[in-house]
Amino acid sequence: MRNWYAAARTHPSAVLLGVQLGGLLVYPFLDDQAIGRALFGVFGLVVLALALLTVRATPALTWVSLLLGLPVVVLTVVEGFVPGNDPVVLTSSVFHAAFYFYTAYALIRYMFADDVVTSDELFATGAAFTVVAWAFAYVYVAAQVIWPGSFTAAVDPAGDRTWVELLFLSVTTLSSTGLSDIVPILPHARSVVMVEQIAGMLYLALVVARITALTVTRIGKDSNSRSS
Repeated sequence: MRNWYAAARTHPSAVLLGVQLGGLLVYPFLDDQAIGRALFGVFGLVVLALALLTVRATPALTWVSLLLGLPVVVLTVVEGFVPGNDPVVLTSSVFHAAFYFYTAYALIRYMFADDVVTSDELFATGAAFTVVAWAFAYVYVAAQVIWPGSFTAAVDPAGDRTWVELLFLSVTTLSSTGLSDIVPILPHARSVVMVEQIAGMLYLALVVARITALTVTRIGKDSNSRSS
């Protein structure tokens, strides 16, 4: 336990990334059961706590993440008791999206804080990507509440899309793979999807490219130092 805590303090971005990816693999085993959905709600709170820990390691303001995070905790619990209540779902989605967007900002600011790339900053490139995908998924949930029928799919095309379906749309949109069978069909939903597509391209062009360039430069300097 002590080793796990030490790893979380040393590499918070890596732990956050690992937990989020692990949750995606576990979720299909839980989705069809009420207790499974409750456990996934608890998992969301764990991700929230890890995101707060990650923000503390960055130059961003911890109090802002706490200010956004506390309502998220309360709303997650309330949503577990009344999952179909539109005002609760909408409010929860807005706060979730704001929290994860701020976490992504904190991670990007962390990566741009200096010209030396640490191992945790490398993990932060992946963690920031998943956090942005999480944020847009909640934006899609909010859009679906405000404009019913915003999204359709091959299976149950007239029904509301689940959060994981919208996360699948978010990941495929942000990564520009275009493999999603979830389709935005109303104008506002399409606008948000286009914004995420642009955000994905900018992330690769600005963040990943910078980290890659700094890493290559560091490797070159290390090689020159050893040769001399």
